[in-house]
Amino acid sequence: MDEWFRREVLPLERSLARFVRRNWRVDDEVMDLVHDIYAQAYASARSGLPVNTRQYLFTVARNHLINRAKRARIVSFELVADLEMIEHRADLLDTERHLNAREALRRVQAGLEKLSPRVREIVWLRKVEGLNVRETADRLGIGQDAVNHQVMMGMKALADHMLGGAGRIVRSRPASPREEADG
Repeated sequence: MDEWFRREVLPLERSLARFVRRNWRVDDEVMDLVHDIYAQAYASARSGLPVNTRQYLFTVARNHLINRAKRARIVSFELVADLEMIEHRADLLDTERHLNAREALRRVQAGLEKLSPRVREIVWLRKVEGLNVRETADRLGIGQDAVNHQVMMGMKALADHMLGGAGRIVRSRPASPREEADG
């Protein structure tokens, strides 16, 4: 997650700051807003890394600026209207967005197929069918800790696949007593 943020989000800082500066009337608040946007983007991406980081980041930025403008004591009608127009301009890219979404779904499907059958089934039940941990454990006759562990491994492998890696489950080996003493 941190690597994704450093590699894909931080290089967009100049464009993001320019976007905020163009759409926010108080120059002194620009960098604070950029950092707020980073925090929101990072927190939201924990549930799954976006396929198109730039589009994701600028959508988070637009929504944050709209929410911030609406919460302000004195809201400039023109500011909110201008920010909401950004959404209409973004809709011009609808076809591209659909194509990107289909490609992302194909990549997710390919990543799921790389998982072992058991991990695939657990990830499917939790993330696609929306079962909670207890329901998944009961359905499969396994412990809740096993469900959590397998989902974590499966999601890491899927994220690795989506980022161009092998998409394999990497089981961590227990640390030796010497490594624990050094750590």
